[in-house]
Amino acid sequence: MDRLVGDDHPLFFIAEAGVNHNGSTTMGKQLIDIAVEAGADAVKFQTFKTENIITKKAPKSTYHIETTGDDDNQSWFDLLKTQEMSKNMHVELIKYCDNKGIIFLSTPYDEESADLLEDLNVPAFKIASTDTSNIPLLQYIAKKGRPMILSSAMATMEEVKLAVSAVRSEGLNEIAMLQCTGNYPAKLSDTNLRVMQTYEEKLNCIVGYSDHTPDLINPVAATAMGAKVYEKHFTIDRSLPGPDHRMALELDELKQTIKAIRDTELALGNSTKQVLESEKENRVKLRKSIVSKLNIKKDDIITMDMLSFKRPGHGIQPAELNNVIGKKAITDISEGTVLLFEMIDDK
Repeated sequence: MDRLVGDDHPLFFIAEAGVNHNGSTTMGKQLIDIAVEAGADAVKFQTFKTENIITKKAPKSTYHIETTGDDDNQSWFDLLKTQEMSKNMHVELIKYCDNKGIIFLSTPYDEESADLLEDLNVPAFKIASTDTSNIPLLQYIAKKGRPMILSSAMATMEEVKLAVSAVRSEGLNEIAMLQCTGNYPAKLSDTNLRVMQTYEEKLNCIVGYSDHTPDLINPVAATAMGAKVYEKHFTIDRSLPGPDHRMALELDELKQTIKAIRDTELALGNSTKQVLESEKENRVKLRKSIVSKLNIKKDDIITMDMLSFKRPGHGIQPAELNNVIGKKAITDISEGTVLLFEMIDDK
């Protein structure tokens, strides 16, 4: 299924399932159901071969220790192995997404995973912030010629520029760059949504936001500032075991987030100032007209002391005053009459 992203198109909302399937196809389908019910455009998972992305002795991050415990018997390597998705799981979840009418996306963390997603005809690649500086991987994926969405947490502006340049050097220009904060959960004070404006100016690409905050203000603010892609983690239940459930949204919260974005888009409207259909009745009833302050006889020359400005607004508007003063009345005009141009000689 096709979905255009960018100016003149609705914001593209990615419901980030990530590894919150806990290695279960059944849970993966439940996550897809939640994304569909909430109104997301796409649901995204993570694709990797643990052996390709981490050493066996790599220490857990503080965040992972907080969410999964400091268990000497389970390394970060071991934890990631429990979160891998097999090819069959990918195939089944993609088919399920097709049946549900939602786009399947996944983040490849290594070349082998990128090849798998290409073979499965996934329509775009989402690159994690952890690989913003992984230029060889970015170039490898860019050569596949599919749209690329990049997150940029923990990166400098120079690293972001280098990443975009590397992707474009392979002939790929369909790029979206997402501002992101690499902390879980992220504080509002670390959000820095204005970075999206910097990306627009410096990178000349579609921009968006990958949100790790627990608040509803960022979806509204980012949409109002021009984000065209928005990504948010979600889960079936925050109490489930695993590293990413704790900072993810549950169904009702995901619904609220997407509704806030769509409501903001409605409120933004367009840039053309015009009288709306819904305003036309009040335009007449609430605006003022030029009204006779006293009885004006036929052939009288109209002067300012004969006039006032009162509702309703179906007559000559106060802005037209200079086209009334000094003109001759061509009929008797009683006190309190809303003036019309057919009552005066406009010569």
